Amino acid sequence: MRQPDTPTPNHTYASSLNQSDADMARVLEDLIELLISRGVIQLSELPQAAQEKLQQRKQTRLEMSQQLKLIPDEDEDNLFT
Repeated sequence: MRQPDTPTPNHTYASSLNQSDADMARVLEDLIELLISRGVIQLSELPQAAQEKLQQRKQTRLEMSQQLKLIPDEDEDNLFT
């Protein structure tokens, strides 16, 4: 008999996919940052909604690092410049 708190296979797959989605989001953010920093694309070329989301995530990471008193990543200072 299965324990009530034992994850089901579907729950495990869902958790894996959720983590993978979060990881891929960060990969895409880093890729966009790289393309912008190398002049391949400009932030303004992205749809307005994408620009807003990227800027909000950058701001949230900045606020979080300040709250935690972390040293900001060198690359994050150059995002969208």
